[in-house]
Amino acid sequence: MNKKRLFTKSVVAVAITMASQQALAAGFQLNAQSATGLGRAFAGDAVIADNASAMARNAAAMSLFDAPAISLGINAIDTDIEVKNAKYTNALTQQSGSIGDQSVGDTSYVPNIYYIHPINDKWAVGTGIYSNFGTKTEFSNDYAANEYGGMTDVKSINFALSASYRINQQWSVGGGLDVIYGSGKLKRSDKFIEGAIEQKTTVSGPLLDVDADGFALGWNIGTVYELNDDNRFGLSYRYSPELEAEGDMHYQPGGGNISNEKLKIPLPDMAEFSGFHKLNDKFAVHYSVQWIGWSTFDKLETSGSKELNNYEWKDGWHYALGGTYYLNNDWTLRTGYMYDTSAQDEVTSISVPDSDRQWFSGGFTYHIDSKSNIDFGLTYLMGEDVTASESTPNPFGPGNISTVTATTRANALLYGIQYSRSF
Repeated sequence: MNKKRLFTKSVVAVAITMASQQALAAGFQLNAQSATGLGRAFAGDAVIADNASAMARNAAAMSLFDAPAISLGINAIDTDIEVKNAKYTNALTQQSGSIGDQSVGDTSYVPNIYYIHPINDKWAVGTGIYSNFGTKTEFSNDYAANEYGGMTDVKSINFALSASYRINQQWSVGGGLDVIYGSGKLKRSDKFIEGAIEQKTTVSGPLLDVDADGFALGWNIGTVYELNDDNRFGLSYRYSPELEAEGDMHYQPGGGNISNEKLKIPLPDMAEFSGFHKLNDKFAVHYSVQWIGWSTFDKLETSGSKELNNYEWKDGWHYALGGTYYLNNDWTLRTGYMYDTSAQDEVTSISVPDSDRQWFSGGFTYHIDSKSNIDFGLTYLMGEDVTASESTPNPFGPGNISTVTATTRANALLYGIQYSRSF
């Protein structure tokens, strides 16, 4: 879950894609599928399978369960997003100079529930409800550069149905369908720019006002290879569809009310490789490499071929390493580190700032009895200072209506709790 990636997907994409009206780029993935994974920076999550949440990363991992299992929990994402040293120029008002710093982070809660049911020694099925994407940032109403700031509030829910099949003692495969629901609210405004547009055209209203939602269908496949009881590897691939959102949408410049059209949002595919190695009775190491295909998110357009924005995103990567210490029958301790690369390249934004980031994670499991346990995970996500620059071209002549430059930085604190039980 990146810092900003710490943020969103589905119409999430709506929010993020439209988050900056003229130049926005950023990833908005959440890594918050379980408290267990959070405590190890999700290192090895496509193959460890220590509770039912494993199906969110690799459906084939369900073959590692020999009894029905349920897991439910909630993760909190407390973002600390600073927009500082901002300089804003508006040609219409002849305003130019420094504007106040803004703290635009928020706290989001991400619940999850999973159930895995082995049918026999070959087949297992599972279902889950969780989130892969989401974000919220909100600038104050009087912020001078609100055509670039404003409000972005996006949520997504993933409804998963999966199955796995054990080929032999070493190989298992799995796959499933994902029904993705996304909703987003976005607002961008500037009374001076809006007034100028209204004088030149019949279009009136805010620069951007979106309240939309939609569904999309994706799928995933995966495999697990067990070298022996203490060493195994997992590989998974998730196809993400193009989501079409509809609702109340108002956009300037470009036609005002476009609620009769759908917003087309391309979402990134993801692939992950994980390994798990139990070195002795007390200690195990695990790792993951994940690829996120952000480069597919090239533009935002409507079903009526109205292009709202172009983007220059690049593919992202996660590199995670973790360790688990089996203290005794009651307690299991874990830790992890992740390096997470930004989806932004040359195009930057103040509304959903992004950067390379580091994860520092720790957590534990308390075993209530032989069949039930409680997990807790904690992560500090540390971003980097990034210089963001955005501008709004003048549709009626040369130059720009307005520009803003600022230094952005997004850190976050993630924490979660989870209950798991086998039957």
